[in-house]
Amino acid sequence: MHRYCLALDLKDDAVLIAEYEDYHRKVWPEILQSIRDAGIEQMEIYRTGNRLFMIMETNDNFNFAKKAKADAANNKVQQWEDLMWKYQQALPGAKPGEKWILMDKIFETPVL
Repeated sequence: MHRYCLALDLKDDAVLIAEYEDYHRKVWPEILQSIRDAGIEQMEIYRTGNRLFMIMETNDNFNFAKKAKADAANNKVQQWEDLMWKYQQALPGAKPGEKWILMDKIFETPVL
């Protein structure tokens, strides 16, 4: 099991943020299936202001490049991503076309 943490910003607009959250209360079944098919066993998204934080727990078969390739070939995922981009904006310093940015872990409590 692996854990990944990623960040992304939403456009700083209360109406758009509310719409984005509403979409995530009823995520399309094809999107949920693509998440599971990629080896993502658990995914959570948190928000503060317009900053999003995603935690993904994956099995050992998960691979970001394979997930990106599968997503590119899935029309429903592409429709979802195009729709979500209405609400999202890249983090400062993101590369062109880069959405969710993988975060570096900088602290963990020591095991006693």
